Parts: sequence; C-alpha cells; structure tokens
Amino acid sequence: MAVPEFVTRIRSKLGHDPLPLPGVTAVVRHDDGRILLVRRADDLRWTLVTGCLEPPEQPATAVVREVWEEAGVLAEVQSLLRVESMDLMTCPNSDQVYMLDLAFGCRAVGGEPRVNDDESIDVGWFELDRLPDIPPRHLACITAALHPAGTSWFAPPVPLVAEVD
Repeated sequence: MAVPEFVTRIRSKLGHDPLPLPGVTAVVRHDDGRILLVRRADDLRWTLVTGCLEPPEQPATAVVREVWEEAGVLAEVQSLLRVESMDLMTCPNSDQVYMLDLAFGCRAVGGEPRVNDDESIDVGWFELDRLPDIPPRHLACITAALHPAGTSWFAPPVPLVAEVD
C-alpha cells in the first residue's frame, strides 16, 4: 500500500515503533442498495474502502478522497457510523501502527467503479446477500449503515480494571 509522505517523514525519525494514525472507512451505497467493495492488492481480500487522513484534512473529506482514489466513485458523506481504536498492526515493512478509524456512511453520486490506483486489483458493487468474505469490522460498519438506530457509533468499550490495594 502507498505510504503517505507525512508518514515517511515521521518514520525517518521514529523507525518502526508504534505510531498512532487516524484512518477512515467508507460504506458506499448505490441507490439500489448495493455496497462498494475493493479487492486489496496486498492480501487479495475484499474490503470496504479505507485510508489514512492527510494533515490537516478533515475526516469526511478524506473518506470522499479515498473512495475516488481507490475506486473511481464520487461519494457523498451521509453519516458517521463508527469510531474505533484498532489493535496494534504490524505492516509488511515492519512498521507498527495504532489506527483510530472513523467509518462513514456514504452515497454514490457519480463515477463508475474501476481500479483507480495500485492499492486494489478489483472494484465492484455487491448485493447485500452476496457479499464476499470481508473482515468482521467491515461487516459491523455495513450493519451500522443499514440499521443506524440499532447500533452505537462507538465501538464496544473495554471494561476498565482498577487495581485494588
């Protein structure tokens, strides 16, 4: 995956140590209800469109940019679906990252799905009952987009454990 220039600059000073980064995920719906997915070039998995914010970019702007860059679809942000701190991830180059992800519900307003960069090898619209195997977090984002009244936009909290003397 392409590493943003600002991350490359930070990494030149930090090395591979854990770095917190803000990210976005897009649940893009077609007017007929289908969901936009991309097939990643690095692990060949189908996923929602995801990406990293560029300083000083606003999250909603970033998600629209990522959908265009990765899938060639123009999107309009409709809602914030989920806010979630991700577990520590180790990238193929050994960089460690803690992502704080903001997932947005979006509506397609133009463009045609196509591979639009080197981060994906396929792009397409999928019927809800014909989704390929996608990460559980992405399914949770889709569920939040489909049933906003029945879901919280915060990831479930981890109980705090206090030490007792």
